[in-house]
Amino acid sequence: MDYSKVKSVDGNLFESLIYSGVARLNENVKTVNELNVFPIPDGDTGDNMLHTITGGYEKMKCISDNDVGKKSRALSDGMLLNARGNSGVILSQLFSGIANGMNGAETVDISMLARAFVEGVKTAYHAVVQPVEGTILTVARESFEYAAANVEPESSLSSFFKDVLQKMRVSLENTPNLLAVLKEAGVIDSGGAGLYYIIDGMQSAVKGEELSFEGHESKTADVDFSLFNEDSVMKFGYCTEFLLQLQRAKCDVDDFDINVIIDYLGAIGDSIVCFKTGTIVKTHVHTMTPHKVLEFCQQFGEFLTIKIENMTLQHNETIKEKEAAFTRVERARKPFAVVTVATGKGIIDMFTEFGADYVIDGGQGNNPSAEDFIKAFDEVAADDIFVLPNNGNIILTAKQAAKMYEKSTVHVIESKNIGECYSALSMLDYSSGDPEVIAANLRNDLEGVETGMVTVSVRDAVLNGVKIEKGNYIGFTDKTMCASSPDKVETLSLLCKKLNFFENNFMIVIYGEDVSEDDKARVKELIADKKDLEFDEIDGGQKVYDFILISE
Repeated sequence: MDYSKVKSVDGNLFESLIYSGVARLNENVKTVNELNVFPIPDGDTGDNMLHTITGGYEKMKCISDNDVGKKSRALSDGMLLNARGNSGVILSQLFSGIANGMNGAETVDISMLARAFVEGVKTAYHAVVQPVEGTILTVARESFEYAAANVEPESSLSSFFKDVLQKMRVSLENTPNLLAVLKEAGVIDSGGAGLYYIIDGMQSAVKGEELSFEGHESKTADVDFSLFNEDSVMKFGYCTEFLLQLQRAKCDVDDFDINVIIDYLGAIGDSIVCFKTGTIVKTHVHTMTPHKVLEFCQQFGEFLTIKIENMTLQHNETIKEKEAAFTRVERARKPFAVVTVATGKGIIDMFTEFGADYVIDGGQGNNPSAEDFIKAFDEVAADDIFVLPNNGNIILTAKQAAKMYEKSTVHVIESKNIGECYSALSMLDYSSGDPEVIAANLRNDLEGVETGMVTVSVRDAVLNGVKIEKGNYIGFTDKTMCASSPDKVETLSLLCKKLNFFENNFMIVIYGEDVSEDDKARVKELIADKKDLEFDEIDGGQKVYDFILISE
């Protein structure tokens, strides 16, 4: 259906807009990932944004009421829990503000929709301690405020999104002029690009264009089938969902009355969500007889997707999870605990030995969500929890989880790399008994250590005067490029010389999963003649980085 001239948005239309936004972003995830400023194979902005908004969509589609306020709130709640990376957190905050702007409304007109989008910008800016212009924040602010300022009584959904996208393209192209690191890398802001694709998808839905998104991989393999056996009784029926492509050979597609399906579903099920978008019917129903639903609907078309889940099994799993959660809550609490983030068995084991109570498996290319942090907080069961995120792209997520968590006081120690975490954990001391003193000491202990990384470049670039060719190795610290070479060990050597690591007292080399025994032998040979350098090596097993260097 073409919604171009529509002047109000209800819950079902809003869900359709979001679905198309998710689908468009999904189509362009790789493009967004490759806009990463540093040419390293960890560009995950697109993945983070997709995971965030998909989590929100999955929660929103469970709301059966055709109420835009309820739909937008469910979307926001799901996004907050599933937010990953800075871009994902900011995106979740943006839609949180939009939900605030639609609160209590069954439908919104174009003027209210525009005000809600502007409210989203305000919320997103407020969520960032030091907002940086030239990022997704700028792109959202400039485009949403421009579109809102141009809303008139005759404005339609189409004209609103047209104004948003027109300004958004201009704003995106200008991001390198606002942020020097983008200009140096020769890219536009990746988070802003991700937002552009979401809005572009929403505009496609307004035009009646049909986009498709399969969603996340099925979790069927993780289901405990023992919870529904030969003696079980089906109590709750089946959650049945599908996309039905209407067929001209079977019905009058253009004038098809969706109430024909809705009325039938009402006779054999409940929790019904059924609406027509273009020539596709989206349906959700809880029923004891899913085969009857499929048989009835197939007379009008053919299925694009079908999902049928045993709700009695889901119910039993939920009971099991609640029982497990109750067991965890009842466990004796301790005064202090540390939660940190790392990838690679060797690094995780090292942090555990140093006193970390819980290590979330994640990092570059696999940023944990706010929900991952909350699960970790539940697991450690401490009055005061100290969090070391170890990645600048995870800090906002950790802070968001800390704000959401009410069972403990959570202190986020803004560690940005593995080296800082190593330094802090190696001097972890709870003896003062004062959580503020412990947190202050952890922050102080981040200082005095330098961390370097070696990985493969995914594109040509010139950064910090270093010429880089795609496929060569690069060595850098934080966001400063230091060296590049076709050989990984040579790159390590150049990086150490640039950072004066060979002149320091102590250095650790953490080997990645792809480092060979020959590579390790060459590293040891390189260090052998550095008599005053205390050297240690660890098989970290991490992805992305061939070498992580920690030096004091």
